[in-house]
Amino acid sequence: MAKFSWQINSLSKKSNARTGYITTPNGVIKTPAFIFCATKAALKSITTTDAKKIGTQIILSNTYHLMLQPGSKLIADHGGLHKFMNWKGPLLTDSGGFQIFSLGHGSVSDEIKGRRSKSKRNKSLLKIDEEGALFKSYLDGKNHLLSPEKSIQIQRNLGADLILVFDECTPYNVDKTYTEKSMQRSHRWASRSLNSFNSKLNYNPQYGSSGEQRLYGIVQGGVYEDFREESIEFNLNHTDVFGIAIGGSLGSSKEEMYNVVNFTGNKLGVNHPIHLLGIGDPKDIWSLVRAGIDTFDCVSPTRLARHGGALMKNESGKININNAQYENEKNPIDSNCLCETCQNFSLSYLHHLFKTNELLGLQLLTLHNIFFMNELMNIIRDAIKKDRLEEAEKEWYYRK
Repeated sequence: MAKFSWQINSLSKKSNARTGYITTPNGVIKTPAFIFCATKAALKSITTTDAKKIGTQIILSNTYHLMLQPGSKLIADHGGLHKFMNWKGPLLTDSGGFQIFSLGHGSVSDEIKGRRSKSKRNKSLLKIDEEGALFKSYLDGKNHLLSPEKSIQIQRNLGADLILVFDECTPYNVDKTYTEKSMQRSHRWASRSLNSFNSKLNYNPQYGSSGEQRLYGIVQGGVYEDFREESIEFNLNHTDVFGIAIGGSLGSSKEEMYNVVNFTGNKLGVNHPIHLLGIGDPKDIWSLVRAGIDTFDCVSPTRLARHGGALMKNESGKININNAQYENEKNPIDSNCLCETCQNFSLSYLHHLFKTNELLGLQLLTLHNIFFMNELMNIIRDAIKKDRLEEAEKEWYYRK
């Protein structure tokens, strides 16, 4: 059985873009890659087999949600998350730390688009202190303390190939003093996560599919370069992390996000695979692979599909199937797209499915959006190998 490794395959001479291979016991991930979110061990409306057929390499599940339902011990009894959800490929779980952010402040996307609610913190998040984060379950109202040690224990039970240290993701609106306080606490939580991970390397090999996992550290520091640099140094000094993720606030605008990611990616170098948490807009991906980002994750492609949004190679990046203009449109979403949806169904039919609340509509748009993102990453990888990323981006959006 293959072990874990990270290998750079090609480097651009024009930017920090690179292609590579992340090898896991469950398969090789060609990078740059997009990671689709199966938050509650489901991709919502399609099977993992369908996702695999259209080129999906790796998926992500959520520690916090699976902790609450059905519980990590039940999943472990089934042989781990791979077997539980019948996913035959690499799998990543987040630490639950992102829930601190989303329950308290909203999504990363909302932050960057300036949609952060001005209301007080969500009542589901009760307290953050040195021990961990205290949540109130959205299922039954019970309180749960998620600590670094518990996060690692849950992720061990789930058995994903790649797992994350426990952290706090701060919003852009907090001041520099709190950002530093949060970063230092996240560093202490990361050390506790690493200690817990290393103390349990010999856990039951029937969990997951191999019994082996690798841990990602997370760079914090908000929009402050001095803090980002300190957090980068902290992570690079921990030689037992396999990969490094970029987390925390990425700012309140696209410009700030690009500045933070470019600065961080440049400093992190090439010795670890770099993951960017919570970003999935194709335009952002085209830009941020140039910063050396190897993997991205976001709920947006599948969530968009469930609301009638079809990803497109146009200026807006999508269309809404619910719009009246598609009621009698005989063409597919994209006549050049080779996905099952575009090859077999018209926009008019898709419009009908959504207007009549037929579940097939969710499935067909999800298939299209996943295929679209996988095709995007294939084209980006090929463009980096040929060192023509800028030209490929123009062709992607302005193809006749």
